[in-house]
Amino acid sequence: MNPHAKLICTFSLILGSTITISSNHWVMAWTGLEINTLAIIPLISKSHHPRAVEASIKYFLVQAAASALLLFSSMSNAWTTGQWDITQLTNPTSCLLLTMAVAIKLGLAPFHFWFPEVLQGTSLITALILSTVMKFPPMTILFMTSPSLNPTVLTALALISAALGGWMGLNQTQTRKILAFSSISHMGWMTVVIIYDPKLTILTFYLYVLMTAAVFLSLNTTKTLKLSTMMTSWTKTPVLNATLMLALLSLAGLPPLTGFTPKWLILQELTKQEMTTTAVIISMLSLLGLFFYLRLAYYATITLPPNSANHMKQWHINKHTTSLTAILASLSTTLLPLSPMMLTSI
Repeated sequence: MNPHAKLICTFSLILGSTITISSNHWVMAWTGLEINTLAIIPLISKSHHPRAVEASIKYFLVQAAASALLLFSSMSNAWTTGQWDITQLTNPTSCLLLTMAVAIKLGLAPFHFWFPEVLQGTSLITALILSTVMKFPPMTILFMTSPSLNPTVLTALALISAALGGWMGLNQTQTRKILAFSSISHMGWMTVVIIYDPKLTILTFYLYVLMTAAVFLSLNTTKTLKLSTMMTSWTKTPVLNATLMLALLSLAGLPPLTGFTPKWLILQELTKQEMTTTAVIISMLSLLGLFFYLRLAYYATITLPPNSANHMKQWHINKHTTSLTAILASLSTTLLPLSPMMLTSI
């Protein structure tokens, strides 16, 4: 990809996200989302592979539909209330339409259908951007409008996302699809608590970005796109594979790793809100995700490849590790003792 085009796309991503995050007017928020959508499409389709072109078309159609739904929601709210302030969403129909639009953009079930396919059709770095940076603006909109939204609808979406993200990830062999369903499941955890403690949702999102970035960058270093390749990745960077295993277990939410912090706090908040049934259901559904995280960790560190492997020997490939990967992997496993300080900061 041309460096100038890549610079323009990156700058547009930053600009679109900044516009959406800092706006109080619905039209400005919609404009930022559209800039983001147009900026990420060249990054998705830069390989000119048919799968990449298909992924970019799917992404454009879905995001255009979600943006149109969001604009229609804000227009109907402005028609009944006479103002365009994001925090003043009072019309029930507009609230429902906005919930659907944000759910499509975040990839919440049952509007998740586009997300695994788009991630599968693009590179690991672009998949990382789609899983983290591109979800920050719609998450901000959900954060700002959370007092007006229907808690029953959000809870239903969250439980369906947690169930589907764990269930559909069980039989996947492609690492990008596994991480896509992992993202869907984590979005369900964030959505279930956003009405009761929005700041906790933002903290959960930050930790999710940290852990997902560590996993994606580690997989990108070893060029691991499927589980069969992961079996031989230990021959390239044994230490990185060990930290990848810890990052995966942290993403699963096992103590004493960083990923246990948001799940622990969310279950505690749901119990305080007398939603014990919801807390039990979503904690049980997280066991589905734990299975494929454990499978990834098993493939990365314990399984030995068969002697008749028909792919290129992994140790013949040049490998370049970066300090950013090491820093993110360390943070994704060691932040649990700092959870009291993080709680006071939010």
